[in-house]
Amino acid sequence: MTNSITRLTTWLHGEFVGEDPLGNKYYQTRKARAGLRRRRWAIYKGGVEDPTLAPPAWHAWLHYTIDAFPKADDPHARPWERPHIPNLTGTSQAYRPPGHTLMGGQRDKATGDYEAWSPE
Repeated sequence: MTNSITRLTTWLHGEFVGEDPLGNKYYQTRKARAGLRRRRWAIYKGGVEDPTLAPPAWHAWLHYTIDAFPKADDPHARPWERPHIPNLTGTSQAYRPPGHTLMGGQRDKATGDYEAWSPE
């Protein structure tokens, strides 16, 4: 859930700049302090603070890679971009490699091509 400091900062100093197709809203400070650039932040839909929810173009804007606001009608600017997949770390759907204790703890038998290092 979005914390109260972020909400207060948004209310007092925030300027709404856009919304992405997922419903996340993006803000920046109304004016920059002397010698500093304007601060940028996002408030994610549903209050879930998951930075992986920012589409690539908005991520680039948040990190000052681009200055122009992404277009709302162009959610996937490049044909190789995939739709968002949430970060599943810490869930039952997280990736677990073969041999992981939660996957039975059994790895495939070694093929014999490995030779352990030993000091001479």
